[in-house]
Amino acid sequence: MNLLKKITNEWATGWIITWFISGIIILSYVFWTTTHHTGWDWFYLIVSSIGLLCVVSLAFRKNLLGNGLGITANIGEIITQTTYGATGLLLAPFFYLSTHVFGLKHWAKHRDSDGNVVSKSASKVVWAATIAFIITGLILFPLINSQLKNFEFIDSSDPNFYWINIVAFVLGVTAQTCMILRYSFNWWLWILVNFVWLGVNLMTQNYIFACQTMIYQVNAIVGLYEWYNAKNR
Repeated sequence: MNLLKKITNEWATGWIITWFISGIIILSYVFWTTTHHTGWDWFYLIVSSIGLLCVVSLAFRKNLLGNGLGITANIGEIITQTTYGATGLLLAPFFYLSTHVFGLKHWAKHRDSDGNVVSKSASKVVWAATIAFIITGLILFPLINSQLKNFEFIDSSDPNFYWINIVAFVLGVTAQTCMILRYSFNWWLWILVNFVWLGVNLMTQNYIFACQTMIYQVNAIVGLYEWYNAKNR
């Protein structure tokens, strides 16, 4: 805890730089060792790099960098996941992009003296609504998908891949909504989401994004501490 306290205070700038450079090095290694260095591979690497800047900015409650880069990264992720056929991760960025546009204005209205967004705690009602949303989403998404047989969002021929995509989508949408609405517990959801996304990316052999997900996980832990303790400063 003492380490997290320093990382989110006096070591913040140093941590952000170190984390980002380390992330770039790891992603570059995966890029050179697991891909054929095609144009698309370079595109995936660039999108992943932008994603790193986005999530670390969100963890430290930066509006323009977090939401602004989020819009750019989401466009790249939509293209990326389309080429890999991971529809559960394709639909989510469409939603994320719209929330980042909303977040630019919403976060600007709720800033502290340093210009960072003010986080807030969730009531029991919010927690209950969040859990209900997740359960409802997991029930409804397969039904909607089966009804639209000519436009199936997710290929259901592989049950494991089918369900992990659904879980990735529902949890990701929930976590993103809670973050844009400034609830601190959103980072608990992101920690869970990152594990699910790791599974999806490994199943599609998208190793650059799989590696990115684990780098995101470190940031999610820092973001969790930063957002909860920001309210006490």
